[in-house]
Amino acid sequence: MRALVLHDGEMSLETRPTPVPGPGDVLVAVRAAGVNAADLLQRRGLYAAPDGWPPDVPGLEVAGVVDDVGEGVDPTLRGRRVCAVVGGGGHATHCLVPAEHLILVPDSVPWIEAGGFSEAFLTAHDALAGQAHLRANEHALVSGAAGGVGAAAVQVARLLGANVTAVTRTPEHHSRLREIGATLAITSEEEPSLAPVDVVIELVGAAHLEGVQAILAPHARVVVIGVGGGARATIDLLRVMALRATLTGSTLRARSRDEKAEVTQRASAALRAPWADRQLRVPVARTFDLADAAAAYEYFARPGKFGKVVLLVDDAATRGATGHGIVDRTGD
Repeated sequence: MRALVLHDGEMSLETRPTPVPGPGDVLVAVRAAGVNAADLLQRRGLYAAPDGWPPDVPGLEVAGVVDDVGEGVDPTLRGRRVCAVVGGGGHATHCLVPAEHLILVPDSVPWIEAGGFSEAFLTAHDALAGQAHLRANEHALVSGAAGGVGAAAVQVARLLGANVTAVTRTPEHHSRLREIGATLAITSEEEPSLAPVDVVIELVGAAHLEGVQAILAPHARVVVIGVGGGARATIDLLRVMALRATLTGSTLRARSRDEKAEVTQRASAALRAPWADRQLRVPVARTFDLADAAAAYEYFARPGKFGKVVLLVDDAATRGATGHGIVDRTGD
């Protein structure tokens, strides 16, 4: 197989033995794979892969076809279209995945979108439904809404029946956020005039969290799932006490195999049908071939994108490539 390998911050495409699935695992022939902030951190030596995953091959999400199955796995999975969140190793032509972490990809979904679905939508669904317990008719606010997880959170919150405010640094992508379900799209400077919010999905971090405390409703729930704008914030504890508010956080990568299976099963049960019906979309800012991964990482690090950055690992990934936000296959 070919794999993107890290060497002291540098990346190269190398040939390695194709792994063989052990008990409970499957081997996925990867068609497309999303790029995420954790990949950039791993490249810088700041976010090691969990035990049991390739320490030098990044990639947290894959979409592809089940090529082989290990002992104890349903053999009818062979040949099925799937996607999954993995602990690493996704930026390669083949990747091992626990069978219970697979999400079946609907036939209506092109590979380019499937490659960016699992990390964004599992994270968003876990934060909104699992952590914040968002209810219909509540007011949810999503910061950093133009990113992959942000765009997913807007759609999942709307699917759960909430009114959704999408917050970005600039108004550039506001019309597209309204198209995918935001009731209101605003810049952070406009937030002080908002009605109180019940749930905050915090994707920016300290730079946004300190200000949003002023518009929390009683019993508000704040879930931190991104800290690109800083990891240390000042919290007004008196306000937290008065509102009986809750502040929590969430990541997927470090969870146990069983915990990830539960998150996957809950999200798949809630999201797969609307995904198949195209009620849910994966906006893709840009795609790159696997050989151009360095350019993909550089592009991901730039501000101003809308949606996911996806690596195309196989030519089949470009077939039927439709969907809002998909641009082209090459870097600048």
